[in-house]
Amino acid sequence: METLGIGLHFEDLPVGRQFRTVGRTVTEADIVNFCSCTGMTEVLFTDLEFLRTESDIKGRVAPGALAYTFAEGLLVHATMQHTGYAFLEMDFKVHHPVFAGDTLHVECEVIEARRSKSRPGRGLVRTRNRIVKQDGRLAITYTPLRMIKCRTEGVS
Repeated sequence: METLGIGLHFEDLPVGRQFRTVGRTVTEADIVNFCSCTGMTEVLFTDLEFLRTESDIKGRVAPGALAYTFAEGLLVHATMQHTGYAFLEMDFKVHHPVFAGDTLHVECEVIEARRSKSRPGRGLVRTRNRIVKQDGRLAITYTPLRMIKCRTEGVS
């Protein structure tokens, strides 16, 4: 019987391939729960009076780490089930804040793809991921390097 939901293999991810995920709305509960379970109790995320009176950021702001984890959840679920073997490194930049009520999606482009020299059956894939808000505003960019399963064992 065929298993649905298996992720993309290395061979499915040539340089230049682009795709986008479905959206996910950030809720007040998401922010509270994320801050509670991670210990991110900075007043920027926990004190609405501070936000109202002292911060340049107005509104219920979400940690950049929350937006990043939502993006990873959207990507991993859609593209890496059973094929994503390791998250190796990344660069990360916040461009605009994310607030409760924002709906995020991820635009992904493969910018590097090569077979592993030391691990037959594995490829290394780097993507440029753009976390975009419902109004088209860019919230975050990050460029992870991942180890991905190949369909074949060849080494190049």
